[in-house]
Amino acid sequence: MHLGIDIGGTKTDAVVVDADGAVRARRTLPSGRGAAAVIAAALEAARDACAQVGVEPASLTIGIGTPGTVVDGVVSHALNLQVDRLDLAGAIEAALGARPTVDNDVNAAALGAYLLAGGGDRSMAYLNLGTGLAAGLVLDGRLWRGSRGAAGEIGHVSVDPAGPIGSDGLPGGLETYASGAGLTLQWGVDGASGADVVAAAAAGDARARAICDGAMFGLASAVRVLVLTLDVDEVVVAGGMTAWGDELIGGARRLLDAWAATSPFLASLDLAARMRPLELEVPVAAIGAAMRGGGHG
Repeated sequence: MHLGIDIGGTKTDAVVVDADGAVRARRTLPSGRGAAAVIAAALEAARDACAQVGVEPASLTIGIGTPGTVVDGVVSHALNLQVDRLDLAGAIEAALGARPTVDNDVNAAALGAYLLAGGGDRSMAYLNLGTGLAAGLVLDGRLWRGSRGAAGEIGHVSVDPAGPIGSDGLPGGLETYASGAGLTLQWGVDGASGADVVAAAAAGDARARAICDGAMFGLASAVRVLVLTLDVDEVVVAGGMTAWGDELIGGARRLLDAWAATSPFLASLDLAARMRPLELEVPVAAIGAAMRGGGHG
């Protein structure tokens, strides 16, 4: 069996899975803020999940998915966890007696979604629309991170030089258009969430409606970028923004179809059909982390 820990911006999810990735135990807790609290939440969730099936964490392989840049088990720039630098692998090893494999959380989720979809030699982009926007890439059955670990950071791709300015100072970035933080940045109301912007649009606010239309444009553009650069078999769309539901996915599909209607080449790529919302009600990031610890990816 394998232990997987998904450290997210709001919750920490620990699972124990069998060799096929089936969940045998699960424990979810609020994520901490700051290095000490992040580690404490991860340890408590891991120990509770292991206790449910009567095993010690040290007897399992361990994998962890976390926001931020990960190099040799050290996490940097995990801003939503208030962590600038943390030797996460070392801290977990000291506490549990086994050294974990640590990866970016979107990479872990991509691997989990890929394995749950049957694995094989297919290629997949896992497009996470959450607080930010990024993609995890599985090519020929393996995670692709790039030469500096930045593969899939398409949130910084500008698709409109006249678009709204993002937190990175660039205009028209995909993350500014189609992430929770991007929606609230455009909305400009202190304490508001992306869901508040969607609710305002539904209530008839014209500016909120324009922002939400931009989110559909951002999602469609992200799918187009991923398919045109990597020609993946499918783009799986997941993350907190997908709670918006069919309106977001349907709006993006209409844009993709409209672009295809003007371009025989885009029509031949069948972009709309290659976009699939994640429908599985399972903790893909924690499962992917567990399988990473077990040597997959």
